[in-house]
Formats: sequence, C-alpha cells, structure tokens
Amino acid sequence: MERSPSAVLAGRLACAWHRTSEVATTQLVVPDACVDLIWGPGGPFVAGPDTGPMPATLEAGQALVGVRFRPGAVGDLFGVPLEELRDRRVPVAELPGWSGLLTELTEALGPMPSGSWSKEARLDVLQAAVGRRLTAGGGRTAVDPDSRAIAAGLGEGRTVSQVAWALGYSERQLRRRSLLSFGYPPKTLQRIVRFQHALRLARAGTPLAQVAATAGYADQAHLANDVKRLSGVPMGSLL
Repeated sequence: MERSPSAVLAGRLACAWHRTSEVATTQLVVPDACVDLIWGPGGPFVAGPDTGPMPATLEAGQALVGVRFRPGAVGDLFGVPLEELRDRRVPVAELPGWSGLLTELTEALGPMPSGSWSKEARLDVLQAAVGRRLTAGGGRTAVDPDSRAIAAGLGEGRTVSQVAWALGYSERQLRRRSLLSFGYPPKTLQRIVRFQHALRLARAGTPLAQVAATAGYADQAHLANDVKRLSGVPMGSLL
C-alpha cells in the first residue's frame, strides 16, 4: 500500500509504502530509476537503482515499510555515489553516517515489543529520520537542479547529444551528471524512463502497437525486446 509522503519531503519522495505478505511469495521488482530506503525484518537497507529485474522473496507474515525517492532526488544522502548502489541491496549500517539508524528508529517508537509497532508508526519514524538527515546534510544532500530536465529530455526520445546541447553540457558532462543523479549513464536512464512510460500506457489499456509509437520505440518488436530485457518477462506477464 502506498501513501503520499509528508509535505516537507514531497519534493524528494515519491511515496511512502508498506507491505505485509500473507503467504511466502516472490515479487518481481523492475527498474524505475527510483531508490528506496526499506525497513525489513533484518533492519533498514537501501534498494539501489536497478537496471534489470530484481526478484524479492518475502516470507509469510513478513512486513516491510519504505520510502521511495523520486528519480534524481537522492543526491548524496547515502554518502556514496549512486552508481555504487546500482543493482544492490545494501544495509544502511554499511553506509557513512547511517550506522545508528535502527537504534534511532526503535527508540523513537518507544519501549514496546517490536511486533506491536504499527506499519503507520514505523513509516512515520522512518520519514522523520530521513527528514532530519536531509535538513542536517546541507550541500551533501543537494540535488542537481537539472536532473528532472535530463530525465524529461531523454524520456521525450531526444538523443544524448541533443539533451546535452539543450542543457549546455558536453556529452561527458551529461554522463557525469546522470551517474551522480540517477546511478545510470544517460542511455540506460533513457531506456528505463521509456520503459516506465510504456508500462503506464499499457496498464491504462492502450493497445501495444500504440504504446510502442507513443513511448518512442521503433516498433512493437522493439518494445517487446526492451520489456523482456528490463523485466525478464513479456509485457502480458508483467501486466
């Protein structure tokens, strides 16, 4: 279940969410250019930006809560370059300045058995902890002001050189900024933004031939190949 982030974090977070698995299952996570901070049974961890399908195994009764950062909105919050987190799930205890997060969260929830903490309460303290770090981080958590324009330009089907020229960068500068903001080089970011656009259209019931044309694919076969490459399954199965 997703909910809107707190007002003070709305510019950085896409949503806050929680999930409890009723049965043992494996959920397919596909690339979306986002980064999640997740609190699970083993403690908090960061789900870095993915470039392919990442199956997530959940045990029966397992509860997860998390916050999802908007594409390009993490900055240097986690103390390491985003490309180092790419396709990884990293315990926050391994990240600079985050080793005390679990203690901070549990102390904020008060002296009660962990099983009695509600998902909403856990989300509230997790968001509060993120907010404190963003506020205290100063320049360390700054976001590139052109990150949205980079993603939008690439998502509109313009070439890397066209986006770089429009923003006044060399292609090398655009690559550096893309890696810092998203953890991806521009070509990878473009593929993922286009894939997510196609997925939104298909979920809305748009015929796949029209999805391919609208999202900027050469044809329906190009769409099918990219979907399989990024999700590991055909569009029909993914939907």
